[in-house]
Amino acid sequence: MFVARSGAAVGLVAAKDPLKADARKLLAALGRSGLKITMATGDAEATAKAVAREAGLKNFSAGLTPEGKTDLVKRLKSEGHVVAFAGDGVNDAPALAVADVSIAMGTGSDAAIETAGLTLLKGDLAALLRARKLARAAVRNMKQNLFFAFVYNSLGIPLAAGVLYPFTGWLLSPMIAAAAMSLSSVSVIANGIAPQPGQALI
Repeated sequence: MFVARSGAAVGLVAAKDPLKADARKLLAALGRSGLKITMATGDAEATAKAVAREAGLKNFSAGLTPEGKTDLVKRLKSEGHVVAFAGDGVNDAPALAVADVSIAMGTGSDAAIETAGLTLLKGDLAALLRARKLARAAVRNMKQNLFFAFVYNSLGIPLAAGVLYPFTGWLLSPMIAAAAMSLSSVSVIANGIAPQPGQALI
């Protein structure tokens, strides 16, 4: 903003929205978790560069229209990336719609919230880190449970079908088969409710 007196410029006032106190630390934590972070903004190049530097981000795209943000997401997807897009404004809704993972801030616009698959109720970036850890723990737990179910069935079904009978004359007792199936279910349930690594942080 320029300050003028009698039609002549006598000063310049610069203003900016401050970063949240923990933004830099949380962005660094997300980066350490394996994510590549890019800031997409409609702000001018100079403003975006200053904010990116303060936030500790190397990658940013400035002067983007809503269509520009959407094109950025599509380009990253075409390069083989799985793209998560976080936004809070009406102009973020198109990009949220095409992202693989769409995240809205609960303090943002209704358009962004309705479009996104995940909403951070308080607009807290720390919740984004917790959500990622929760998702990874859930996927890990599902894989473990599938392994337990597969092992029990891959061993139990051939034995119940008599695969060893021609060689040993041995058949699996129905009582043992029933117990094995019950144990399979118990193993899956027990593993599902057992604390997972990092779950205390969720």
